[in-house]
Parts: sequence; structure tokens; C-alpha cells
Amino acid sequence: MSNIHDSAYDLEKAIRESEEFNSLKDSYEAVMNNPQAKEMFESFRDTQMQLQEKQMQGQDITEEEVEKARAVVEQVQQHADISKLMEEEQRLNLLINDISRIITKPLEELYGDPNSPQQ
Repeated sequence: MSNIHDSAYDLEKAIRESEEFNSLKDSYEAVMNNPQAKEMFESFRDTQMQLQEKQMQGQDITEEEVEKARAVVEQVQQHADISKLMEEEQRLNLLINDISRIITKPLEELYGDPNSPQQ
């Protein structure tokens, strides 16, 4: 039987070679090569990070911060390259979530699915 870490590295390689990852990579490069899109995208990511940090620290997010975040999201959604990047990221996340469900199946079977009726 092969080493489980070898299998994990094989999975990493398969993800890197997947259509989902390569489409995401192409979309990311298109955004990074467009100065306007890059600036908008970085502003979007900075806003996301600031809000996540506040949440993790248990701080309240002000209505002003929520409105600023909404405005940034609306702005990036209007940009075709950034919108495509976000779609491609979502596709890759779906793939990774599917993989996660598959690799955690032994634990689910061992402990049982808490959402299913008890047997």
C-alpha cells in the first residue's frame, strides 16, 4: 500500500492539472495583467480581509463598513475579468469541497452522519 502522503501529493498534482485550476489561473493572470482590474481586485481582497479579521477578533462590523464592502463587491462584479475570476474560483471550490467529502467519508462512516436518523 502506498504512503498516504504520496497519495496527497498525487491529488495536489491532479488539482494543478485540472481544468478548474487552470481556468482559475488564466483568469487570475488576466486580472493581474490589467492595472485597473488588479487595483479593483486588490481593494476587494483588502476589504474582505479587514472584515474577516474583525470578525475573528470578535469585533463588531459597522454599518459603514458593510456599505463599503457592498459597494466594492458591486464594483468588482461589474468588471468582466474579475467576475470571471470569481466564477472560476467558485468552480475550483466546488471541486475541492467534493474532494473533501470523499476523503472524510471514512470518518463519517465511523462516527455516523449527525444529520441522518439514528439506527
